[in-house]
Amino acid sequence: MKQVSLLFLMLCMTLMGFAQSAETRLATVQDGEYDGYDIVTVFDSTSVMMEESGLSHVYNHKLWKILTDNGARDFNTVKMDYDPLSAYVEIREVVIYRKGGAREVVDLLVYDYPAPAHMIYWGARQKMVALGRLEPGDAVEVNTYKKGFTYALLQGGEDPDAKYIPPMRGHFYDIVPFWSDQPVMEKVYQVNVLASKNLRYAVYNGQLEQSQQIADGGRILYTFVKKDIMPLKTPRYTLAKNDIDTKLLLSTAKDWEAKSRWFYGVNEDYGSFVPTEEVKAKVNSLLANAKTENDSISILTHWVADNMRYSGISMGEGEGFTLHKCEMNYTDRCGVCKDKAGMLISMLRAAGFEAFAAMTMAGERIDDIPADQFNHCVTVVKRRNGNYQLLDPTWVPGVRELWSSAEQQQNFLMGLPQGATLGKTPVSRPENHYLKMTADTKVKKDGTLSGTVTITAEGQSDRAVRSVFSGRKSEWRDNVEAQMRNIYPNVRLRSVKYTDEETYLEHPVKITYKFDIPHYATVSEREVIVTPLVARGLYKFAMRHLYYDTSLEKRDYPFSDRCSRQVVLTETMTLPSGYTSAKMPKYRKLDGKDISFSGGYKFENNKFVFQENIRLGKRVYEASDWPAYRTVVQNQEFFQNTPLIVVKPVLY
Repeated sequence: MKQVSLLFLMLCMTLMGFAQSAETRLATVQDGEYDGYDIVTVFDSTSVMMEESGLSHVYNHKLWKILTDNGARDFNTVKMDYDPLSAYVEIREVVIYRKGGAREVVDLLVYDYPAPAHMIYWGARQKMVALGRLEPGDAVEVNTYKKGFTYALLQGGEDPDAKYIPPMRGHFYDIVPFWSDQPVMEKVYQVNVLASKNLRYAVYNGQLEQSQQIADGGRILYTFVKKDIMPLKTPRYTLAKNDIDTKLLLSTAKDWEAKSRWFYGVNEDYGSFVPTEEVKAKVNSLLANAKTENDSISILTHWVADNMRYSGISMGEGEGFTLHKCEMNYTDRCGVCKDKAGMLISMLRAAGFEAFAAMTMAGERIDDIPADQFNHCVTVVKRRNGNYQLLDPTWVPGVRELWSSAEQQQNFLMGLPQGATLGKTPVSRPENHYLKMTADTKVKKDGTLSGTVTITAEGQSDRAVRSVFSGRKSEWRDNVEAQMRNIYPNVRLRSVKYTDEETYLEHPVKITYKFDIPHYATVSEREVIVTPLVARGLYKFAMRHLYYDTSLEKRDYPFSDRCSRQVVLTETMTLPSGYTSAKMPKYRKLDGKDISFSGGYKFENNKFVFQENIRLGKRVYEASDWPAYRTVVQNQEFFQNTPLIVVKPVLY
């Protein structure tokens, strides 16, 4: 213990030196240097000491300077989030440096409150210290200490620190963002580990100053530094900051195979997936009429998706990477992603399948250092042909998929007895997620547009359209009608028909309107001016590409859509007789492997036919894809805003 204490002292020397020079560092902040920002972080230092068991002691030391009234108003407390089942935290010192030069040590009246929560209630808490009134020019210095980790898992024994040891005992990992939403003048991260642990690390999306120092006791002190960190200003739908800005990953795990075997073992040892007799009986009942392997997998996946409510409550032992047992999940019928995944694994095993848990990272990339870059748990089933199939009962309630294609191009790690490498979900063809609108309309002499329009969709587009069926069944018709009325307030709906949401697995969604829209077109003795109904943005919310800012000529970073997608718009329009000459918007076309567009008018059988076909073939796009993607959106907007003009011939 004496040796460890000395090492702690060595780790803290840098921090102690910094504390003595806080005023000097504050003097380096030049007036006007950070105009447009409310706060600047003058220094952010983290020092980590890892013990043999994997238990880590984390010392953090920060200094902020308040720049504006908004910064002073918002920076009114110091907060530390933690889970008492797996972490211990202390706010050790808070000092305020007044603009006039006074140094005030804040009375450490520490409040310990339940942390704000939504849908997941695992007992997370916050420790807080109130700062009182601050003014622009004031600065705040904070020293904190933490031991433990994010998730609570199965730990025990007489050692009072046992619950703070990470789940993969004897190992250390960390994910350190070297980016910020506010300016940072200098950030330092140090970690002291035994040389025998063979720490692996990598820096992504940038560079850091790095150094290694041999320490006593066969240890190595690693130091990483970055100065002058400025926030990236990125447009909407840019990838997560961890995917585009500087971050550091560290892990002592050997490789992903080792992580995979550990994840498999920790759940098998706990007995997470052993089906009870009650569950076996339920599975037999559900699969009584199943005819194929796919029938069985689909029935069980959607039963779990639709019958387990997403709501995480604190259940004591078994949070995090260790999945709760089958009996608890089946009895409670609620939980988070890992509970739904675990329930499905248990039911698949009861049906005779080989099924396992898998980890993934929704919304971010997993890079090739075996740190715990995971925020989501899913199911994997081994098919009879030997292939593994991913299933996600969390993301497919009411969705006609077994694996949500909103998770395509996403990394995952299966927990298998033999181990697995990091995988990546494939791209789903845009035709699997079509949105089709087909209309047959007629423009009357008084400008009324009459006709029928039918909307059909599949995959993720089906999911988007079906959102109109949220709420009570008695409200469905009003929701469906509202889609028309939001764009055409004066529409007269002669009939509205739609598929039954409760039978969503039997067929794709289909909605049909028969309508009259007075004053839709401009009709005179000389001309008719009209825009096709299907081009005007009906069900626009199912076409997320229309929400991108096309004023941007270029993007500097990759961006994402909700899913790959195909949009097919077709309208056959009959005009009053006598109008023969048309000023039609020019036909537009863009050919590409992943991004394509074709659209325009044709005159067939004395009727005008408008057609658009859009293919967006990925979920994640490179910055170099933006010009083509932008062109597709601009083309669709062009036809939305550019009417067809048809005139009568002039007789002389």
